[in-house]
Amino acid sequence: MRKRIRPRQSRTYGVQRRDFLRYLAAVSAIPTISSRSDGQTINEQPSFDGNPFLLGVASGDPEPDGVVIWTRLATTPLDGGGIPDEPIRTRWEIATDETFNHVVRKGEALAMPQLGHSVHVEVDGLQPFRWYFYRFHAGKETSPVGRTRTAPNVDHAPPRVRFAFTSCQHYESGYFNGYPHMQQEDLDLVIHLGDYIYEYAGAEKRPRKHLGGEIVSLNDYRRRYSQYRLDQTLQETHRLFPWLVTWDDHEFDNNYANLVSEEEGISPESFLARRMNAYQAYYEFMPLRRSSFPQGPDMKLYRGCEYGRLANFHVLDTRQYRTDQPNGDHQKPMVGKVFDPNATMLGQQQEKWLMSNLLQSNSTWNVLAQQVMMAPLNRGEGEDRRYSMDQWPGYEVSRRRLLRFFHERNIPNPVVLTGDIHVNWVNDLQLDFEDPKSPIVGTELVGTSLTSGGNGGNIIPEYVRAAEQNEFVQWYNSNRGYVSCDLTPNTWTSHFRTTPFVDRPDSPLITKASFVIEKGKAGAQKA
Repeated sequence: MRKRIRPRQSRTYGVQRRDFLRYLAAVSAIPTISSRSDGQTINEQPSFDGNPFLLGVASGDPEPDGVVIWTRLATTPLDGGGIPDEPIRTRWEIATDETFNHVVRKGEALAMPQLGHSVHVEVDGLQPFRWYFYRFHAGKETSPVGRTRTAPNVDHAPPRVRFAFTSCQHYESGYFNGYPHMQQEDLDLVIHLGDYIYEYAGAEKRPRKHLGGEIVSLNDYRRRYSQYRLDQTLQETHRLFPWLVTWDDHEFDNNYANLVSEEEGISPESFLARRMNAYQAYYEFMPLRRSSFPQGPDMKLYRGCEYGRLANFHVLDTRQYRTDQPNGDHQKPMVGKVFDPNATMLGQQQEKWLMSNLLQSNSTWNVLAQQVMMAPLNRGEGEDRRYSMDQWPGYEVSRRRLLRFFHERNIPNPVVLTGDIHVNWVNDLQLDFEDPKSPIVGTELVGTSLTSGGNGGNIIPEYVRAAEQNEFVQWYNSNRGYVSCDLTPNTWTSHFRTTPFVDRPDSPLITKASFVIEKGKAGAQKA
């Protein structure tokens, strides 16, 4: 069972309280350091000992008139970066063609040492729902050419939007075999639902191995992200599509809940210092807007992304603001603290934001891109009913409040996208799961892991899959892979793509099943 962190506990990660508070104050005061040098000498014409663009390029958070483009300068990404400890002037361009004969936007940005020489440019002035190409220059070096797409105008109803979503890409579990197949799809967007990296120490006898021990410091997290991003299949998928990203727990530490560590004996200042390192590294490596810039150990990641009148993506953070898991974070009966009216999965501010956005949404499909299963899957046997306390059923008052909101406010076509548990599920979301006649108010699509769990997948006991135990479950599958979604004004079609193996590269792709959601009718039907 989890223990709340208390000041009397003494274990630290090498951080003294006064040093932590001083660092916290400094970091919280630098939301604009990526655009100014504060008197530091800027290297206008840098020369490099090698290719400074080994980590590639990426884009994300598309809007109708623009998108974020990203790169990070590093000649030795796994050994400190290899870039001088000074601001580096970079130049960027966006064009309508891959040869850059028609450049429509260009500018300069500083790669600051405080942010590991990462560059985030919020480009505007672009045309809606159109493909663009972009690249960066530093000194005499030029980055790979990235491809990105803006979102549709808010009042436009495009005939189709296609995207894929995935999560849980444990490097040591295997190769990212889903990404080469994802690259061949005609997608407008990629969504990653968390566990982009894993924080664990390197282990033997696995397909691949993490560098170093369990990550704690900022440099630890930077090296771990670099190791993942040097995977060419991941890097290429970032290059080809804009991404929407959110985290789960392993971007920081397994199963943490707000300020509560999974481990005992962690001092508050050490816990928050490590979280600050994790959050800063996440920002440094993701194509995020300045509105998500970390403020010490806090970082606002929940946000919206509208795709015109067809789809409205509500990107959630179910980890940073939640109260502690009730009765520990394992599988327990739904009793006691599960029904605490003050317990929350989203936190009060994020929940209000979500409900307000849902009420104002003019889109056909309202998509909740989030981390943990919302459907109350009974994992017990017989009369021993058990539910995961780390998922929404551990916060049953919050869960029912959101489903009741869907129902009473007539939210158009809510679809919940979920990661985390390394298994595909297709779930009907009922207002009252204990009443078989209760109305279905939404649909949940749970994506399996990209690699986590290795070949084959998690074994789900027959009694959990039994229709009489979990009647809302329409389908499940435990292979590795991703989910490809095709949205039109009348239907949502999801294809569950799987890779039979991940312990070696070059797996084929199998579509295990396809499901259709009809506009105005909650629940999915097998295609």
